[in-house]
Amino acid sequence: MLINEVSKKTGLSIHTIRYYENLGMIKGLTNEKVTSNNYKNYDANTIERLEIIMEARQVGFTLAEIKKILTSWFESVDSKPETLELFQAKIKEIDDKMRYFKQTKSLLEKVCEKIQSNKD
Repeated sequence: MLINEVSKKTGLSIHTIRYYENLGMIKGLTNEKVTSNNYKNYDANTIERLEIIMEARQVGFTLAEIKKILTSWFESVDSKPETLELFQAKIKEIDDKMRYFKQTKSLLEKVCEKIQSNKD
């Protein structure tokens, strides 16, 4: 399928798909027999990769982390330990952020209480 079809199926812009391709996260294939255009064809694997990219971005993975996930998932023979390590690191990062945000919220609530008590 051509890039515009991929765009329609995934909801990603053509520009974004090309960006991911330039980063090496997906790969389109050109038909060697056709020399009159530079059209690339994308297969179902591309759609799967793009869906993984979108989901990983939603939960906070960086593009560099996502590239590692894609490499370990699709290109490594025994990817489970490496992929598990990446996911566990992200979970720890999320836990750290949650702790930070709870502390920040608590501090802001105390400031609000002080402001309200000074009002009265």
